[in-house]
Amino acid sequence: MVDLSTRYLGLTLANPLVASASPLNGSPNTARAVEDAGAAALVLPSLFEEEIGDSTYAGVGNNYLDRLETIKSQASVPIIASVNAGSPGTWARYARWLTDAGADAIELNLYRVAADPSRSAADIEADDLETIAAVRSEVDLPLSVKLSPYYSALANFAARAVEAGADGLVLFNRFYQPDIDVETGAVVPRVELSQNWELRLPLRWLAILRPQLGANASLAATSGISSGADVVKALMVGADVAMMTSALLRHGPTHLHNVEGELRRWLHQHNYASLDEVRGSASQATAQDPTAFERANYLVELQSWAPHRR
Repeated sequence: MVDLSTRYLGLTLANPLVASASPLNGSPNTARAVEDAGAAALVLPSLFEEEIGDSTYAGVGNNYLDRLETIKSQASVPIIASVNAGSPGTWARYARWLTDAGADAIELNLYRVAADPSRSAADIEADDLETIAAVRSEVDLPLSVKLSPYYSALANFAARAVEAGADGLVLFNRFYQPDIDVETGAVVPRVELSQNWELRLPLRWLAILRPQLGANASLAATSGISSGADVVKALMVGADVAMMTSALLRHGPTHLHNVEGELRRWLHQHNYASLDEVRGSASQATAQDPTAFERANYLVELQSWAPHRR
């Protein structure tokens, strides 16, 4: 038998498949279906800072806590509350309420567009680190931080996020880009489900960060994961878990059965008895060519392209 168990944020999970923040996880009925299909942990849909401070969303915060309590009461797997923050004050208080409502961990989703020309990268990073530290000071729960790939010195910021109190990092947040209606000139929101190729960016940074952070932080891969092979790739570069949203929205919760089956077959065919044996086997520390994850990859990729000949 292949042992699929793993550790994430200090929690023992039956397998590395985590259902990341999604509408499926926000309703008690569908959340139960996701767990029954094989998810080892569920991340609830994000509660946004704007929903707490804006009277337009009156009652949203209390409703979120009620749903969290209900989902937690019926679940046998860890439930992770997701909060989308931009400033420290509100979340320091709200993190305590999430703890009281039964969350097993908190995922802090840092989302901002650095559009103010008067603020430097250092200013913005300092604000994000302050938010992490503020939440950490208020709760004893495991705390993960979902990062964007757009920090100017990502490896440095990742290490500082762990120093500020993050128990784990989730790579990466996807920014949904607005579109333009050419007839009306209106800005139109567009939600596009992730594609498989988007996994490449998390893979690169997981491979770089795993040897740098060592055992100091859990690492989660997200964006573009839809198959057992994708999960294997995430494990090989050092991820502790692989998170899925788009694949479950496309194919339904039962797709988790397929992914777990593919993962088991691959491990069995390659004579791995546990995830620990494969984890980190292709990180920057163990790769035959560590520079393949850095600038050398860019050069090789460009030189490898050739036009199709008729």
